[in-house]
Amino acid sequence: MKKMLLLSLLVFVFTGCSSQADIRRTISAPDAPAAIGPFSQGILVGKTLYLSGQLGLDPATGEFAGSDFPSQARQAIENQKTILEAAGFSLKDVVQCQVFVTDMNNYPAFNEIYQEYFAADFPARAVLEVSRIPADGLIEIMMTAVRGM
Repeated sequence: MKKMLLLSLLVFVFTGCSSQADIRRTISAPDAPAAIGPFSQGILVGKTLYLSGQLGLDPATGEFAGSDFPSQARQAIENQKTILEAAGFSLKDVVQCQVFVTDMNNYPAFNEIYQEYFAADFPARAVLEVSRIPADGLIEIMMTAVRGM
């Protein structure tokens, strides 16, 4: 009897409890720009949503929202917001942002734009200057969000 109870408990622990966290779901938001490579817009694993990098592309036209940094930065965040919402998340659930820019002189401008979207309890963040971004964009933003934060 004890062996059967122990075996049942082990099966429950190793299959029932952990199976929820192992579910992986691809997130695709039709109102965000389509991926320009072999990757998903987002992957949801348990309560964590991993968002691929987004450029400042206008989803309606497939072109950059503008040739200037502020236009592309705002659009990149709007694109991430659209994908978050498609998965049932919001910007309030974001715990980390990774930002890639082609000119670190845009750092102060990005901080101002960022604060239009994140007002308090800021996510962890890194901003790095890179030599080039796909499609010759000026900015690319990746995010990670956790449900229930």
